[in-house]
Amino acid sequence: MKIFVIIGMPAAGKNIARNYAEAKDLPYFATGDIVRTEVKKRGLMEDAANTAKVSDELRGADGMGVTRLALEEVLSSRMSVVFLEGMRSWPEIELIRQKVDCVVVAFLAPKSLRRSRMVARGRADDSLQAFEERDRREIAYGTSVPIALADEYILNTKTMEDAIRELDQIIKKNSALFIP
Repeated sequence: MKIFVIIGMPAAGKNIARNYAEAKDLPYFATGDIVRTEVKKRGLMEDAANTAKVSDELRGADGMGVTRLALEEVLSSRMSVVFLEGMRSWPEIELIRQKVDCVVVAFLAPKSLRRSRMVARGRADDSLQAFEERDRREIAYGTSVPIALADEYILNTKTMEDAIRELDQIIKKNSALFIP
């Protein structure tokens, strides 16, 4: 099994990897999906405050609880190539690497571009007011370390097609033994 761990700051373009995986019929797992599902399950309003609160609870004392949940789902899929998004600290990457081979792919984009994307996508937990707070929370989780130590990078400042081409090259280069 080869896991492509997709990381990046909010609105850096991680969903490009989701779209790519879906187009190729490859499984895509995201810790954010687990958090949003839990928010709904608890009957909470899907806003930035509730999402952050549930995320913190699921991460647990060591910060890796939601990653453990996602990794369980990934490993039970028994697929040869899988995408996993949402790791925010280096210990989470190490946890994954203890279980399976992985390639960490970081999506990068300037703050101003990420801010405008966040407003445009219109998710319930996105708001201009919460943007700065969310960035600070991500950095406090430790997300800057996996970004700095990623195996591959996509500077996502051009078109979506450009980013997809770059991702496709990364996937092909790193999964030749796993994709027929």
